[in-house]
Amino acid sequence: MFVNSITLRHYRNYGSLLLEGLGDVNLILGQNAQGKTNLVEALYCLAMTRSHRTSKDRELISFDAPDGAAYIEAEIQRKYGNLKLELTLSPQGKKAKINGLEQRRLSEFVGSLNVVMFAPEDLEIVKGTPGVRRRFLDMEIGQVQPSYLFHLQQYQKVLLQRGNLLKQLWAKNGAGGDMLEIWDAQLAEHGVKIVKKRKQFIKKLQGWAEEIHKGITNGGEELKLSYVPSFGEREEEDEAVLLDKFMLKLSQTREQEIRRGMTLTGPHRDDLSFFINGREASVYGSQGQQRTTALSLKLAEIELIHEEIGEYPVLLLDDVLSELDPYRQTQLIETFQSKVQTFITATGIESLNADKLKGAIQYRVHSGIIES
Repeated sequence: MFVNSITLRHYRNYGSLLLEGLGDVNLILGQNAQGKTNLVEALYCLAMTRSHRTSKDRELISFDAPDGAAYIEAEIQRKYGNLKLELTLSPQGKKAKINGLEQRRLSEFVGSLNVVMFAPEDLEIVKGTPGVRRRFLDMEIGQVQPSYLFHLQQYQKVLLQRGNLLKQLWAKNGAGGDMLEIWDAQLAEHGVKIVKKRKQFIKKLQGWAEEIHKGITNGGEELKLSYVPSFGEREEEDEAVLLDKFMLKLSQTREQEIRRGMTLTGPHRDDLSFFINGREASVYGSQGQQRTTALSLKLAEIELIHEEIGEYPVLLLDDVLSELDPYRQTQLIETFQSKVQTFITATGIESLNADKLKGAIQYRVHSGIIES
């Protein structure tokens, strides 16, 4: 997979930008707040139809956009042919096109461009809140399995409706609970699909991450991933069994849910744990171990996506190489060189392992203007 060109119009601080002739490794250099991260964010947004930094699309649109919209376009080279991808962001919503054809659902567009983003905040995947780890799972699985996004969207809609009903039931002292059973069935239907796909994804990710982590630490550390579900067993994947256990758990917590006015069971409450030599990384791991765990996960993602779709994704490294010591820098660079098209942002070349990045195309960014 290869990005041949990128076009931005009225995206953040870019009024108009066209980058062509991109290389295998592209260095985006410049001081802070000039637009380096905005460029890789745009590529991520084109791939996922959402930013990794904000959930508010209006923040992505330039203040002076004449029609109040931002545009991201790219020419993508894939093994089965070239694609022109277009994403429009406006207050009225998003529109996505593939080769000029508007897609009915954004979930049909996601997966046209596959990316792996590695940024300093990805350390939060290891030491942050469960919500950060669930988002990591949702975004990465959605790239390679569009059906996952469909079930996730349906689940979130049902979750909202069920939550509203729970609040009403509390006000009515539980009267009208029959409707809750209908929402329970729909919640479980989509919930078990999400849980099953997450478990399958984590199992595959574990295989790659364990070997990569072992290599980075010269065999000194063993990394294990563990899914922490709110119902059922960690390893259980049979949908019929999961459905029964989900419905049972919902019935057992019904009174508590009505009192609290929220759904307490389901994939929206699940978590992912990381263990280094049997000890939980988020609690007992040093910052270096947590950073190595995050690096192992990202490198594992690259291999997993290749395994799933038969192509390597595009790698986006946002101010992350300078955060790594020389050894980890070398490990990361050697992984993507001659294999994965990569975009690297940094404040300067002096913070990078320049010897390992010979042949990279350099771009300089200043106030939303890029020069090569």
